[in-house]
Amino acid sequence: MVRIASFNVENLFQRPKALNGDTWAEGRPILAAYKEVNELFALDAYSATTKRRIRDLLVKLEIYSRNKHQAIRRNLTKDPRWAWLRKNRGAFDREPVDATQSVEIIATGRADWIGWVELATEQVDETATRMTARVIHDLDADIMGVVEAEDRPALARFNRELLDTRYRHVMLVDGNDDRGIDVGIMTRDGFPITSIRSNVDALSNGKPIFDRDCPQYEIVTPAGTTVHVLLNHFKSQSGGGGERRKLQATEVRRIADGLVAAGQHVVVAGDLNEGPAQEGAFAANLRPLVNANSPLIPCYTLDSFDVGSRPGTFDACGLRNRLDYVLVSKSLLPHVSGGGVFRKGLWGSRVTRPTAWETYPEITQSSEGASDHAAIFVDLDI
Repeated sequence: MVRIASFNVENLFQRPKALNGDTWAEGRPILAAYKEVNELFALDAYSATTKRRIRDLLVKLEIYSRNKHQAIRRNLTKDPRWAWLRKNRGAFDREPVDATQSVEIIATGRADWIGWVELATEQVDETATRMTARVIHDLDADIMGVVEAEDRPALARFNRELLDTRYRHVMLVDGNDDRGIDVGIMTRDGFPITSIRSNVDALSNGKPIFDRDCPQYEIVTPAGTTVHVLLNHFKSQSGGGGERRKLQATEVRRIADGLVAAGQHVVVAGDLNEGPAQEGAFAANLRPLVNANSPLIPCYTLDSFDVGSRPGTFDACGLRNRLDYVLVSKSLLPHVSGGGVFRKGLWGSRVTRPTAWETYPEITQSSEGASDHAAIFVDLDI
């Protein structure tokens, strides 16, 4: 039996502070300001209006702050609340000696300086990191998809220090998201990764389709069967994002169709960030994955798949929170022997311990949970 699993770990060691609040809404304005200010930095020319907007955004990010004179000044701290302003070359701003005067943006455009805003990070709760490792240990997957890992060195360190090098192969290709929430994979000895293909440069109207990536991993099982695993982390629901998820689903379907047409086994896995409106339906913006004679079958429709006591995979695990998926190509259907949702590391946003599923006793509050996501897996006789 071969177990293929996916788990959104919500970072292993370090996580952006804006992503680590008690609720998603807490960090949303910060993430929006971070995105906008970096886009404004990239403009060829900074108008007076642009400079005012940049300054306002830097105040929101608390890179600048108002002093007792109500002047906007640099916030000089070694531990910023939300973000750093990185200034590598050139001149971006000037702060008058007079504390009653506000800082002035003197760069006239992108050519004048090199720099950016970088999200500040903080250490993930130690218990949470240990619980993440325990989930992966107890899942005992042969092929482990990992969503929201910082980078390959962090994933390799996690495998080495917390999993006792359980996995022989650890791979993560940097994606389009610079916040340190990429998708990676770990496979056991006997499951070599024989090829890797990134899709970071897949474009629509000149812009990247994938917010992170849809890496394609070709893996050979000990029995000699080749399976292509497509890992994903679709656009979040912040600000909607439905059309982007539909675009991403369409591109994943195109890739899967090509592989299946070539006679390959395919597994699509990851956090697709949208749940269905009702049981028996499929999430609206994810339907390109399964409609129009699709070769892909969602795990939730498999007779041997055990969804457990709740229908979802995120937070309270309602149906709308069915965000995590494994889809297998029809060629693999005769080989499916089981599957399910693993929630022991999930506490969610509750104040008290969840009662709808079993949790590890070491978890005593939300911050100690392995993740706000459950893990998900499918077993195949291949």
